[in-house]
Amino acid sequence: MEHFLDGTDKECDFAKDYETYVNDIYRLCFSFMKNQMDAEDAVQETFLKYYHLDRTFDSEGHKKAWLIVTASNCCKDMLKHWWSQRKNLDAYEAYAGEEQMQIDETMEVVMQLPDKYKTAIYLYYYEGYNSREIAKLLHKPESTIRTYLQKAKKILKKELL
Repeated sequence: MEHFLDGTDKECDFAKDYETYVNDIYRLCFSFMKNQMDAEDAVQETFLKYYHLDRTFDSEGHKKAWLIVTASNCCKDMLKHWWSQRKNLDAYEAYAGEEQMQIDETMEVVMQLPDKYKTAIYLYYYEGYNSREIAKLLHKPESTIRTYLQKAKKILKKELL
């Protein structure tokens, strides 16, 4: 039986990448799943796919982008199952209180956006990608991403004023 981390280069690289990206991926998954346990499941599924992935990345940015898109897709898949239930904001606030995180009104509204808008806003504001890069990551036309961002900003502005 193969050990999960037996000290080989692949396992060491995986452990390093996990430590580097786990918090970002968790935040993204939590914004979709809205509760700690489901978010952790999505993070685990994302990194399991990454561990078994047989490819190399051109850059750290490309690797991070792959993890973000994969995590988004894992969350969407989990939410499609008949047994999944969308949790409310109280679960997020309870978790954030445990971690000494500050939840502002903007984050509350972002978490309630439709998934396509939430993903675009997350990648744009929290990860720093531009609309062209987001379009490539999500395999959508750049004009679609700009529309998502525009509509999401309109919703945020309306909700926050």
